[in-house]
Amino acid sequence: MKIAINEKESRVKYIRALERFLGSCISALRTENFDFKLFAKRVEKSHKTLKKVEEVRLDSTYTHALQDYVALVLRTVGDEEGDLEDKQRILLKEANLIEKERNRGSYKKDKHKDQSFNDGY
Repeated sequence: MKIAINEKESRVKYIRALERFLGSCISALRTENFDFKLFAKRVEKSHKTLKKVEEVRLDSTYTHALQDYVALVLRTVGDEEGDLEDKQRILLKEANLIEKERNRGSYKKDKHKDQSFNDGY
């Protein structure tokens, strides 16, 4: 029984670390005076904290997208060539798609749907 709890704990810790990495990147990318060098330092710091957490196999599309985003950010920061504005735009677009994927599971219930029903009588 203890093994299952440890697996759950490590899975939650890993997902939270990935989400913290994403949040850090998003906040840096959305600043008005975006500086790529500061962004690279922030990514390096976030990556160090992410490496401290044990990597776990993940199954959902959202968590796979998080892992892919981390790889994309690391590749982008490591790549010296290319326009910085394009890099920022691409990373921000991917981050927004991940947030959209996370929010896709939630839905809004129709309020008062019974009141709009008219059966003709």
